[in-house]
Amino acid sequence: MKIYNCIIILLAAGFCYLLSIMGSGCAQIGMPTGGPRDTIPPVLLNSNPPNKTVHFDGNRVTFTFDEYVHLQDLQKYLLVAPEPKVVPNVTSKLKTVSIKIRDTLQPNTTYSYQFGNAIQDINENNPLHNFTYVFSTGSYIDSLTFSGNVVLAETGKVDSTLLALLYSNLDDSAVYKQKPRYAARLDSSGKFEFRYLAPGAYHLYALKDESGQKMYNNPSQLFAFADSVIHISNHVTPVELFAYSEEKSTKPKSNTAAAVKKNPEKLLKFTISLSSNIQDLLTPLIITFAVPLKNYDSSKIRLTDTLFNPVKTAVILIDTTFKQITVKNNWIEDTKYKLILDKDFAIDTLGDELKKPDTLSFATKAEREYGSLKLNFSNLQKVAHPVLQFVQNDAVVDSFKITSPTFTVKLFNPGEYELRILDDENQNGTWDPGDYHLKKQPEKVIAIPKKISIRADWDNEANVEL
Repeated sequence: MKIYNCIIILLAAGFCYLLSIMGSGCAQIGMPTGGPRDTIPPVLLNSNPPNKTVHFDGNRVTFTFDEYVHLQDLQKYLLVAPEPKVVPNVTSKLKTVSIKIRDTLQPNTTYSYQFGNAIQDINENNPLHNFTYVFSTGSYIDSLTFSGNVVLAETGKVDSTLLALLYSNLDDSAVYKQKPRYAARLDSSGKFEFRYLAPGAYHLYALKDESGQKMYNNPSQLFAFADSVIHISNHVTPVELFAYSEEKSTKPKSNTAAAVKKNPEKLLKFTISLSSNIQDLLTPLIITFAVPLKNYDSSKIRLTDTLFNPVKTAVILIDTTFKQITVKNNWIEDTKYKLILDKDFAIDTLGDELKKPDTLSFATKAEREYGSLKLNFSNLQKVAHPVLQFVQNDAVVDSFKITSPTFTVKLFNPGEYELRILDDENQNGTWDPGDYHLKKQPEKVIAIPKKISIRADWDNEANVEL
């Protein structure tokens, strides 16, 4: 009997516990989720007149979409071909986008409006990718195509913001004076494709169109040109262009002289290329001045050992700007040096000089802080005059002329590097841009996709295939 009562009590307790769990679960209130994020671009329901209309003689086109839309960066994305003299007025309202044509249309001509990613839905800004509307004022739609790619000559990389341009005006100066007949965007791999082209002869260019004028008007502008006329027909071989800047763009310089002139101490201002008073074994010591020097005496700069004995192998030079002094020396590893600057070793153009002699103590790195490097090249014969470039932060930090498939160097600064191979046509050791006036193409660089990592105190080796 006692066992029976115990069983009854246990069953009742279990039932109560189950009810309590169910009750507490029902009492929980959760926040409703908003559902998955909308990633679907607007869908075109119809266009008036329809796409690829022939015998077009109107001045307005309207597109209707399945949701509310707006236009984003229209000036950046919209390409009209042939390029109009008067820019069309393109507007959006609710679920529609309208084109008001304000230019006189040419007879028997195919027109295309490439919207890129300009048409987007309002809620999530999902773009309708590469939407193109085409019509013809004649009896048929031109259907020829032409493709190619553009590479940055100096780096071997791609800049997808460039435009490819076709000119039916074959005058060499047309690219300076007028807009192209056709324009095409580059994709992320540097490829371009012209569509709905009329047959004929064209000049092909590419440029970075920062001004929005689609013309070559600045020597610091990225620019490329094809060597010969392109004849558009049913079968056209793709063309590769190599873009370059004829001149490097320069940023306005700060008025360093004025800033130094306000200094009441009239003290000569300069910096020295040392890191924590440590000198690299592979580079010279460089003194850089804030203001050009007026008077300079190299005999009053001395490189010595710790006992002030002159280092006879040292060579001291000043550059043509009179703002940089270079101390070249065959540095001995893990060794201490002194650089002695006499009080009157230099006076800058503001009359500033040292108030007293200055002695700088520093030491060189040890060889174990460097790594050795061996690179094994394959297909090196593809490049006539190869120069190996080591790149960090888009800057060439070192370069070597390659004379055999195996490259070795005993000491190299540790770090991660990009590799490039320059075809140094004039064999001056550096990359040279093109010259459109002389019809001279830029020197070309091959970018090696895989970076290399050089470890200190390590024999580093890698295979490189061009």
